[in-house]
Amino acid sequence: MNIGKLGIWYFFDGLPAPAAAEAAKRIESLGYGTLWIPETVGRHPFVHASWLLANTAELIVATGIANIYHREPGVTLAAQNALNEQSGDRFLLGLGVSHKPLVEGVRGLDYGPPVPTMRRYLEGMANAPYQGIPPVAKPPTVIAALGPKMLELARQQTDGAHPYFASPDHTAMAREILGPDKMLCVEQKVILEQDPVKARDLARPVASMYLGLPNYRNNWLRMGLDESDLENGGSDKFIDATFAWGNVDKVKARIQEHFDAGATHVCLQPVNPNGNFGDLHWQALEALAE
Repeated sequence: MNIGKLGIWYFFDGLPAPAAAEAAKRIESLGYGTLWIPETVGRHPFVHASWLLANTAELIVATGIANIYHREPGVTLAAQNALNEQSGDRFLLGLGVSHKPLVEGVRGLDYGPPVPTMRRYLEGMANAPYQGIPPVAKPPTVIAALGPKMLELARQQTDGAHPYFASPDHTAMAREILGPDKMLCVEQKVILEQDPVKARDLARPVASMYLGLPNYRNNWLRMGLDESDLENGGSDKFIDATFAWGNVDKVKARIQEHFDAGATHVCLQPVNPNGNFGDLHWQALEALAE
């Protein structure tokens, strides 16, 4: 599967299905290799992936990520195989353990230790029966991995890792643990705004959605930030480490930092300078396309 060097990571839950399909077509026409869609409390990611795949010709659709607590392993395996068979091998499965406040607080489920839970889930998928027509090629799987132990699991049992909301320094650490041959698909938030105050003010409302989630906080602390950097929407140091902002050349330089650090794919999450998080910033997508 050729997912390309650049992709787009975006919440499509705010777009009606026809508009989401048109956006996917436009992303495909710009030359991006992969469209990453998350799973929180919106559309079912596999149902939405099927719709987007049916409305595109070459674009890879990836889950970034599908929450393993929302379905048992055999169901996920069946969706992965069916989506690839239907689309001609254009679906990339990204799995993650999500976060305790979402799993227990929102869904009312029991949240287990992340690495053992993911290991059991992957083993369950590997042992699940599937009697449908198989896809031509074995579908790849990546997992959301930030810490060393989850990255080691990605190396041992999957095709790679999908780190979210990190930095080029983290990319280098991830590549060292994964080894040379695994996929390393890193997410990077981008803001085409040259004024430092405006750029950081745009970044902070986006960051605030994640600052209370322990998996991310633990990773940022491993990256050399401290607790004071993670308060009030994030310090300037935190914003500058995790967001790519500035003119096109400056943003492209940050993307290149990830590639230099060992990324095989960078999925861009554009933040619209109009402050509307649900509005794709097409100017950024057009400027940053390969």
